[in-house]
Amino acid sequence: MVLEIVKYGHPALREKGKRVEHVTADLRHLAADMVETMYAAEGVGLAAQQVGKAVMLTVIDVTPTEQPWTMSPQLPMPLVLVNPVISHPQGEQVGSEGCLSVPETSAQIRRAEQVTVRARSLDDKELVFTCTGLLARAAQHEADHLHGILFIDRMDAATRASLAGKLKKMQKETEATLDKPKKSRRSLARL
Repeated sequence: MVLEIVKYGHPALREKGKRVEHVTADLRHLAADMVETMYAAEGVGLAAQQVGKAVMLTVIDVTPTEQPWTMSPQLPMPLVLVNPVISHPQGEQVGSEGCLSVPETSAQIRRAEQVTVRARSLDDKELVFTCTGLLARAAQHEADHLHGILFIDRMDAATRASLAGKLKKMQKETEATLDKPKKSRRSLARL
C-alpha cells in the first residue's frame, strides 16, 4: 500500500527512531509499504520517519538512477535496513540532494564519498557493506532521517538563508494540515 509521505514541518521528521529489537510481521509489512511508497514517489530512499513512524527502518534502491555507484559485496535492491549504522567515512563528495519530505527543494550537500553500513535484514541477519557514490549518499541521507536530521540541516548557511522563506511557508502549510484533523475531531466530539 502506498503510504502518505509527511512533509517538512511534521514532527515525525525530527524524531529519533526507536531501535528495532525484533523483526515482526508488522515491521515487514511497513517495510513492504515503504518500498512501494518509495517507488510510487520515484525516490531512491525512504525512512520510516517520512511515513510518520519513528523507528530505525529505511529502504533504498539506487538502481533506477543513471548515476554510478559501487557496493561490496553486491546486494539485491531494494535494500531494507533495520537499525543501520554508518561508519568509516572516507573521502568527500559534493552533490545535489533532494528529499521526498521537502518537495521541490534541492541543494549541494557535502557527504563522505565512501561509508560502511552495518544493519539487520528483515530475516534478522547482519548486513555489512561498503559503498560509494550515490548509494553512499543515499545511505547517509536516510540514516540522518532516522536521527531526526534533514538534508536542509546540512546545507551551507547561504543556501539555507535563500530557502528560508520557502521552508517557512512549507512548515506553516504542514502545521495547518496537522491542526485540521484535531479541530474536526473536537467538532465531532460536540455532536
